[in-house]
Amino acid sequence: MTSTSLTPESTTSAPEKPVILSVLPDFPIASQQCALHLQQHIDLMLLALESLEVGAGEALLALCKELGLDKIVRNRIIFWRLRCTNPWRISYTLDRLTLDQAKALVIIASYRAKPLAISIRQLLLARQQMESKGLPVDNNFLLSEYLERFRSNFRSRMNPRRAKVSVYLADENALNELALSLLDQLLFCTGTTGMQRFWISLFDGEIV
Repeated sequence: MTSTSLTPESTTSAPEKPVILSVLPDFPIASQQCALHLQQHIDLMLLALESLEVGAGEALLALCKELGLDKIVRNRIIFWRLRCTNPWRISYTLDRLTLDQAKALVIIASYRAKPLAISIRQLLLARQQMESKGLPVDNNFLLSEYLERFRSNFRSRMNPRRAKVSVYLADENALNELALSLLDQLLFCTGTTGMQRFWISLFDGEIV
């Protein structure tokens, strides 16, 4: 069985980059490869999106083509392998994202979050209401659905041998907080220059 490389196939001339990548700034990073924490964080953002709606995986793949990013995310297998650069994953590979690959994933996540902004706001408002009443967030039906899907996705895909993963798996409240913090960040990405500011934060140590 042949493996599918994350590196674009070599050609006689370098392929043109998707124009949309230019909406995010470049950074002078070593070997043009991304840090592990960045790869982890982007994958978790995508995991939150998958937990928001049924069929999100197909929607994300369709968006790749719509945005002209199918030169980077060529198919379902490549998309999966890019996400497996998250060191928390059971299926973690030793591959590192290039700057362009990381840009593509952030753009996909941000553009997919935009039509879901109202739903995300409703969930975050419900969280505030539950907390103001001193009630568990799971008492809200919509929040409960999202959190249950997120916990299920996290447990099935993340490696319990990873120290931080094991902490989340042992503490449902902490895992819920992670799921909700990712919603905050997705909503942030839908605002004016939000996607660019989130991208910059991945490189300046602002992310948690």
